[in-house]
Amino acid sequence: MAFQWGNTAEIIFSGWLGPSSWAYLSVLVEWISHARILRPGIDNGAASFVQTVMYSARIGAAYMVMLAVMSFDVGVLIAAVVGHAGGFLLFGTRGFRNKSQMMDYQDPSDSPLN
Repeated sequence: MAFQWGNTAEIIFSGWLGPSSWAYLSVLVEWISHARILRPGIDNGAASFVQTVMYSARIGAAYMVMLAVMSFDVGVLIAAVVGHAGGFLLFGTRGFRNKSQMMDYQDPSDSPLN
């Protein structure tokens, strides 16, 4: 199989989302990956449930993006990469995060370049 460029690719299901929608889904995956929803003092059972739901949503969305990229459409590939990069820029780097939002154990960046 080879990558193709066009607007007639069938992505996952007939009539499904266009390439730009996959960028938004990629940003959502990055947000879920870096979100800090739980606060100290929450019940362990509730925390476990919330973490499980967030993990399931992240994995499900990531697999949907992966399946879309496997359509071998260049537009979908570019949208997925731009979405993940933009999501990491917004939610994963210290450029848009102040010190009070970081936990004591967190490194300021997930980037191996620092």
